[in-house]
Amino acid sequence: MEENDVVRSLMALAQAVRLRVFRSLVVAGAQGLTPGALAQALEIPATSLSFHLKELVHSGLVTQERQGRNLIYRADFSRMGGLLAYLSENCCQGQPCEVALSEPCCGQD
Repeated sequence: MEENDVVRSLMALAQAVRLRVFRSLVVAGAQGLTPGALAQALEIPATSLSFHLKELVHSGLVTQERQGRNLIYRADFSRMGGLLAYLSENCCQGQPCEVALSEPCCGQD
């Protein structure tokens, strides 16, 4: 992943509503969610949600697909994995980590 892509992704997530939307899409998985379902679940006005979804799509972290009359939004897990890999690439002084990233890495607390 290129540095500019990482910056764009982090900028998109550096806003509370967009972070909540992205996390909801991660939970939804491959099924994704419609804007209506997101707006209702997160109690976000549709007009505001539209703006935030546009920013997430632009960042590459979220995809949009038309299914009939509905738009379905999904987290792009490949892009999310690339972002996490970029951020943790040198966490163990360039050596592969032996533990999951959710745990302290290489003896670090």
